[in-house]
Amino acid sequence: MDSAASVDIKVYSFKFIIEQGGKEWKAPAFKKCTEYDCPLFSYTSGTTGDSKGVKLTHRNLLQSTQTFCRHVTLTDQDHMLSYLPYPHSFEQVLTTFAILNGTRIGYYQGDPLKLTEDAALLKPAIFASVPRLYNRIYGKIKERLDGLTGCKGWLAKEGLNTKITALRRNATYSNGCFDLLIFKKISALLGGNVRVMVTASAPIDPAVLEFLKVTFCCPFLEGYGLTESSGGSSCTWANDPVAGHVGGPVPPVKWRLMDVPEM
Repeated sequence: MDSAASVDIKVYSFKFIIEQGGKEWKAPAFKKCTEYDCPLFSYTSGTTGDSKGVKLTHRNLLQSTQTFCRHVTLTDQDHMLSYLPYPHSFEQVLTTFAILNGTRIGYYQGDPLKLTEDAALLKPAIFASVPRLYNRIYGKIKERLDGLTGCKGWLAKEGLNTKITALRRNATYSNGCFDLLIFKKISALLGGNVRVMVTASAPIDPAVLEFLKVTFCCPFLEGYGLTESSGGSSCTWANDPVAGHVGGPVPPVKWRLMDVPEM
């Protein structure tokens, strides 16, 4: 930071705050918030070097949220399960999105291994996560389906093949017969009310993506972004039948391709 820059920030030690608790101390008036104020310093993972603290403004977060609203529609009767780290820009955009739409936010009980229990109670309309967790969900569901024998095993295999073919042809996510007999029970793992799923933060195997689309019977959006761009820089559409890409640039973002020889 430039030492000559004028920064209007007051820093109080924790000890000072504790001492003031025992005194008659009049809190200063809240500063009026503007769109260019920074509610968040989000630290990057350090992919290209040392971790950096990125200043994200209210305008940054709202622009990313408005972009997301073009892909997903929720109401004040819907629920969202919050469990991703709040310092991450992905969760910040999801939370802002929920607040903007009046969507109810339910918080998990603190144990990632019990997310399915939390989802069964909350019945979220949207489920967002990262590939690491989706790979675990994929592994468990596939193991369960592969373990079916006889008529059930044939139905599961035929249902997967039929739905994946329809998905690749015209982005069809549902099948009345196979969903009722096989996949309805799988979608119940996340409460049975999920209308859209979202993945970001790292690449995901297209085969895993297609498998989860047909087993949970709903669109599965894949996005790509940077902390510096306040989350989403691109996102796929629900009616896109092709997996294995992250869509095109979102409206508030411009892309430029350039060589980075050292990488």
